[in-house]
Amino acid sequence: MTLYLQFLIDAILLSGIYALMSLGLSLSLGVTRILNFTHGEAVMLAAYGAFWPFFLFGTDPLLALPVIIVLAFLAGAGLFRFFLQDMIKVPHFNQILLTFGIALVLQNIAVILWHGDLRSATPDYALEAIDLGVAFIPVGRLIGFGLAVVLSGALFVWLRYTFAGRAVRALAEHRDAAALMGIDILKTYRLSFGISTALAAASGVILSMISPISPFLGLSALIKSIEIIVLGGIGSLVGTILGALILGVAETAVAYFVPDGSGWAPGVGFSLLFLILILRPRGVRGQAVEI
Repeated sequence: MTLYLQFLIDAILLSGIYALMSLGLSLSLGVTRILNFTHGEAVMLAAYGAFWPFFLFGTDPLLALPVIIVLAFLAGAGLFRFFLQDMIKVPHFNQILLTFGIALVLQNIAVILWHGDLRSATPDYALEAIDLGVAFIPVGRLIGFGLAVVLSGALFVWLRYTFAGRAVRALAEHRDAAALMGIDILKTYRLSFGISTALAAASGVILSMISPISPFLGLSALIKSIEIIVLGGIGSLVGTILGALILGVAETAVAYFVPDGSGWAPGVGFSLLFLILILRPRGVRGQAVEI
């Protein structure tokens, strides 16, 4: 029972962080229909953004989080304004090539500046654990899960109860109808990209506290995010959370119950993706938008 309880705790905490990491990509894809390959680099750059103040000045990564979120929002909105705004109606392959190219440039700049050394911004409290008697709760992951719940909840509240949020939802449903209702299409696209990048950056700060940082962190984050949104259903935010839960539970189960299973995590994601595309191509929740 102790083993299964610990497994459940670790799986849920991991799933929450995965959900936050993927929600932004699901939002931008659902609204703009652009698969943003720079999403993973936003995670990576934010992780470094938390690491350097921690390394140089001893600044807690959580204190850097609000600043990084604001900067990431501006960067995401700027990315759409200067690079993608004129690419809305071009073939999807062209959009993918552009964002993939920008991602490669950002990754290689990170390699040149910081090399491939593994780093982390782990404060002392993040290494502690809460002893429940029968299981332990890692403090770093618990904080990350709590932040993920707060930020994800704020996103859902914003989408449901604010005019801008309802405009985003309307645009995701039908672009032409939203335009006829007076919604500024390009402004809403920029807003969606800004929020998407800010959520990715928030997950990067969390990951900097609990996992190693390298210039290649973004590629791993992007792959997992794509797996999650396909598992849950493209464009469905609720489906994204379900997909994150499925992937988090599956990866944790393999790590716990398969010999040397911790190294199988990438294979688990691809196996689930393969199965879902065969058994339920539109995802667990159902595809919310047509790409």
